[in-house]
Amino acid sequence: MANEDKKDFNAMLHKETDMPKIQIITDKASIEKYGGDRMYFAPPVDYDKVMKQVPSGKVITVGKIREYFAKANNADFTEPITAGIFVSIAAWASYQRFDDETPYWRTLKAKGELNPKYPGGVKAQKEKLEAEGHTVIQRGRKNIRYFVKDYETALFELL
Repeated sequence: MANEDKKDFNAMLHKETDMPKIQIITDKASIEKYGGDRMYFAPPVDYDKVMKQVPSGKVITVGKIREYFAKANNADFTEPITAGIFVSIAAWASYQRFDDETPYWRTLKAKGELNPKYPGGVKAQKEKLEAEGHTVIQRGRKNIRYFVKDYETALFELL
């Protein structure tokens, strides 16, 4: 996202949408990739609610949140593009609030990767995760990315 300082992310988080909803897809490649044709769309505020559940010392991935939403709503999968956008909206909305913090830094990308689109970028997320006892490692030489080491052992299970 760009111009974060000029956007009201809390308004985006609570904006009325046509979600939640299930859409039936017909694209054969997508059906094969995701294992079915029932695609779920969760509203941004639902991502925020789930992200608030992750306690200190634990992490979750966007993929795990998507799996949870799909299962809870009798869908084959949760739409991945909006998921990434809505997780970022929840992070920035929390950053703009003075209370009711969402611990967005505990929500990781695939394979435990830190999210450079969060407030303060990877540096801020790394500091918060390390303060909670996680080890963050660097991978790559040119395209440097950061990951929580052994993140699977700290995964929070949604019920």
